[in-house]
Amino acid sequence: MSSPQSSLKKAFKTIVLPRIRIVITGLLLIIVSKSASFVAPMAMRTFIDDLIPNEDLLGIKNLVALVLVALVIQAVTSFMLIKLVSVQAQYLITELRAEVQRKVLSLPVRFFDNTQSGALVSRVMKDVEGVKSLVGTGLVQLIGGLFTAVVAFVLLIRISPTLTLFSLAPLALFAVVAIKAFSVVRPVFRERGKIEAEVKGRLTETLSGIRIVKGFHAEKSEEASFSKGIHRLFDNVKKSMIYMALVSSSSILLAGIATTVITGIGGYYIINDQLTLGAFLQFTFLLGLLISPIFQLTSVGTEITDALAGLDRTEELLSEVSEYDDSGKTPFTEPLRSLRFDKVSYAYEKENLVLKNIDLEVKRGEVVALVGTSGAGKSTLASLAASYLTPTQGTVWVNDQPLGELSLSDYRSKLGVVLQDDFLFDGTLKENLLFVKPEASDQELEKALSAAHVKEFTDQFERGIDTIIGERGVKLSGGQRQRLAIARALLADPELLILDEATSSLDTESESLIQQSLAELTRGRATLVIAHRLSTIRNANLIVVLEKGQIVERGSHEELFQKQGRYYDLYTRQAKI
Repeated sequence: MSSPQSSLKKAFKTIVLPRIRIVITGLLLIIVSKSASFVAPMAMRTFIDDLIPNEDLLGIKNLVALVLVALVIQAVTSFMLIKLVSVQAQYLITELRAEVQRKVLSLPVRFFDNTQSGALVSRVMKDVEGVKSLVGTGLVQLIGGLFTAVVAFVLLIRISPTLTLFSLAPLALFAVVAIKAFSVVRPVFRERGKIEAEVKGRLTETLSGIRIVKGFHAEKSEEASFSKGIHRLFDNVKKSMIYMALVSSSSILLAGIATTVITGIGGYYIINDQLTLGAFLQFTFLLGLLISPIFQLTSVGTEITDALAGLDRTEELLSEVSEYDDSGKTPFTEPLRSLRFDKVSYAYEKENLVLKNIDLEVKRGEVVALVGTSGAGKSTLASLAASYLTPTQGTVWVNDQPLGELSLSDYRSKLGVVLQDDFLFDGTLKENLLFVKPEASDQELEKALSAAHVKEFTDQFERGIDTIIGERGVKLSGGQRQRLAIARALLADPELLILDEATSSLDTESESLIQQSLAELTRGRATLVIAHRLSTIRNANLIVVLEKGQIVERGSHEELFQKQGRYYDLYTRQAKI
């Protein structure tokens, strides 16, 4: 965890300094506003000691006019302050959210495997909001409050140094209490952000999997989990509220003590002609201007403490290493001719290899199928091909160049993936297709839809491809979702295609249609297929059998069938021959 000083320095350097003109303008506005607030208290002494005794009506009119002008100046500068600084702070929040979201999308897949999506949403949307306290009115009010307190202190000293010293004693005690409280409460705010992210993450997962929750009648379990999370959040909020209540009540108590003491001493001075009534009233009003920022600083200090905790969490996210750092990488603009695994091994955990010494090549125009029992390493091999994972040992070669040395952006632009449970966004069929190629023409869309046999069901919809399909395509059947995913891959026209259980969700009729689509989809490109339905990959150029992370057999369907080895066992068991 970074220290408060380092957080303040970093926040000033990265957030405040680039917008120093706006911050300075805001400071000038609040200084003008706070200066105008001194007009009424300063006029009080003249009003009581001079104008009233002398019955100077003209002087009273002029004084009232002066105070009214000061009030107008306060109102105008306050409006300009909010319009300029607060709006700029909101714009900065928008920019930061975009930057954080951009960073999140650039992180490797393994990061998302270990992080709740709901927690990431919280960090993108909420943690950056604290910036308004640094660029917005929070910082400006903090400095404006300090300016008011300093000016009021100087003016109080000029009226009565003795009264001023008596008033400072309880205020100094309050400063000690506030500093101690803020040092304790900052880690509490930081922890709150983490708890909120976890609770939101769990709630997001529950809502996304609502069919599973209801299907297994697990509502009570989810209620208990959510209740546990929000009670942890309550305990955290309670702790921070107690500390801030201590600061607030201390400020009320000590300010009251200061006012009471000053009233008693001031009354003594007035009776002994050491202070005029006007001077005492002026002192009282100025003391209010000295004490008032203290209440304000308590609130602003809380905001800034919370802001720094949120920005710490944001900084942690932004400091994650992006997978798209192409500095020093070789551009990859030539057509993809082959993808080759050279003695590749991979372990999710140290010394626990899930792939071992894989030698395999996928050439352009060829279909290579991966088969094997669950846990054999098929999906891991596909993830390595998609560059989601990096080999623990060995090298993945693309056109005889190491994949790790190529521009990842260039490589991914040649990649197309159709997953077993392919993700569809909430929106229309058309929007889900254009997701991979926004500039696609109507003719290209029509061709992809026809080739994937999507038109056979979209033509039955009242709104056709403009039909809303719901979150994750919930309004479509499994086979319809799979065909739409294949149409999306056809539209993208990749040079390397990875099919992970692409026909697993299809009934017999849909599978027959999709086989025709896949024949079109795989033509002229390098294709890596993972399949449990072995009947769907009989025409593959090469079938590779994986067992416990190793290649145990390879060859065409006919070769492997005649060999009567592991592939023969898998195939005959499925076909019930």
